Amino acid sequence: MIHRLPAHRIESKSLRDVYRYITTKIRLQRNVNYHESGTKSYVHLMRKYRFTPTKGGPYFYASQPIGGKAQVQHVLRKRVAGTLEAGKVPADDPQNDSLYLAPVSIGTPAQTVNVDFDTGSADLWHENGKVFSPTKSSAFKELPGSSWEISFGDSSSASGAVVGTDTIALGGLTVKNQAIELADTLSAQFQQGTDDRLLGLAFSNINTVQPQAVRTPVENMVAQDDIPHYAELLTAKLGSCRDADEPDIWPDRGESFYTFGFIDQETVTASGEDLIARRGNRAIADTGTTLALVDDETCQAIYDAIPGAYYDEDSQWYLYPSNTTEDKLPVVSFAIGDKQFVVQKEDLGFAEAKPGFMIKYRMSTANVAE
Repeated sequence: MIHRLPAHRIESKSLRDVYRYITTKIRLQRNVNYHESGTKSYVHLMRKYRFTPTKGGPYFYASQPIGGKAQVQHVLRKRVAGTLEAGKVPADDPQNDSLYLAPVSIGTPAQTVNVDFDTGSADLWHENGKVFSPTKSSAFKELPGSSWEISFGDSSSASGAVVGTDTIALGGLTVKNQAIELADTLSAQFQQGTDDRLLGLAFSNINTVQPQAVRTPVENMVAQDDIPHYAELLTAKLGSCRDADEPDIWPDRGESFYTFGFIDQETVTASGEDLIARRGNRAIADTGTTLALVDDETCQAIYDAIPGAYYDEDSQWYLYPSNTTEDKLPVVSFAIGDKQFVVQKEDLGFAEAKPGFMIKYRMSTANVAE
C-alpha cells in the first residue's frame, strides 16, 4: 500500500481513492495468553478509572485515613466471601493482559515486538533487554542523561534510565529516529502481563521523558508526511469469522487491524447499512480497555430485553443463559461520533461466568469517582 499522497495528485482521484491511498493498516492479533474474565476486566477498570460501582458485589472503594484524620484516600477493597470483612485486592484479581496486540519492528536488523496501542499515554517503552535489545541494533543511539517514569490510574508503573532513538516499522510505515524508552523497573501488574508493553498514541505534552519530552510515533509520522495532520489518526476494525466467509463485502476476510490516516473506507462501506445518525452521545475511546461502561438506564434496558438475565453479586456482573438463541438477544449499538455501530448478536457473549451462564459483551454500570 502507498502511504503518502502528493498534493498534486489529490485532485485527480475520488475521495474514496484518496482515503485508500493514504490509509495505513496495522494488523492486530489476539493475545494467546489472554483469558477472558469479566470480573478481572471489571476490577482492572475500577483501578484505572476509580469509579464507584452502582450494584453490589465483592469489589468496592473504601475511605482510608492518610497521616491521621485530616486526609483520606479511596482504596479498592474486596469483601471476604460469606462475611462482612474486607481486605486488599489480590494482585492476580485484575486483568493484566491485553486482548489485541500489534506487531512493531524496532532496530537494525529488525526485532519484532507485540505491543498494546494505548490512546491514553505518550511513551513507547519496552523492558530493557527482554523483548528489544539495543545492543543488537546498529541504529540505536542513546540520549545521554535522559530518564523516564510512567504511572497509570490502576497503580501500575514503569521507569528506566535509558532512552534512545532507533528506526521502527509498523504497518509498512518506517519511522526513523523514534525515541524508545527502556524499562528497568516494572510494577507487579506489568510483571504479570504477557505483552511486550506499550506504544502510546497521545501527544508529547504528556510524554514522561526527562529532562525533555520526546515525540511520539504519531507525531513523527505527521512530521514526515506519512499521514496528514488533518486526518483522523487512528481507527480500529475488529473482524470476525463471519467476515471471512464474505470476501466480496469484507476484503480483509475477518482480520483485525488499526489504521493510521483516514478511516478505512472498505470497512465503512461494508457496514453502511448499520449506521444510524445520532447526536449528543459522547464517551472516552480507550484502546487500553476491553470493557464498555454505560449508564445504569442503558445497562438495565439491555439486560431486561434478555430472557433469564439477572444481576449476580458474586461476580458483580449481569448474566444470561449460555443457550440463549440469537433471536432472543436485543440489537445493541454504540455511538461513535455522530454514528451508531451495531454489535453483531453473535458477539454479545464475552465469557462464561458460571455453568450455563454467560457474561454479556463488555457491559457494566458505574459512577466515576471524584
